[in-house]
Amino acid sequence: KVFAKAEALCKEYGETKGPGTTAKPSGHLFFRKLGSLVKNTLEKCQRENGFIYFQKVPAEAPQLELKANYGLVEPVPFEFPALNAHWTPETLAAFDLTKRPKDDTAKPKPDEEVKPLKEPDIKPQKDSGCQIS
Repeated sequence: KVFAKAEALCKEYGETKGPGTTAKPSGHLFFRKLGSLVKNTLEKCQRENGFIYFQKVPAEAPQLELKANYGLVEPVPFEFPALNAHWTPETLAAFDLTKRPKDDTAKPKPDEEVKPLKEPDIKPQKDSGCQIS
């Protein structure tokens, strides 16, 4: 019932004239797959109810109680902690990075040139001393 109502609203939205994109939610892949999924689930539930549970399906879905009265913790409201007495406007103004002294000693050192190493000439040897017995 709810899916049919959503489908009607999507078709109405797709036919609406006016500025904006020409979106058609009823033709979207998600919506098409959802329709077959809802239909298959409904048929499965009706089939299983018919030969397993033998319960009547109500015409209208019952209203569920949305407020749980067990198993939930009451939320604690968040409060910012009080500011310490040391944080005054003068203290905060002292952290102005534009007034810092120029420090020339922190210059990076130039990289030293790496000397190439000569690799030994390794030739394959037939006689390695290994024997297979």
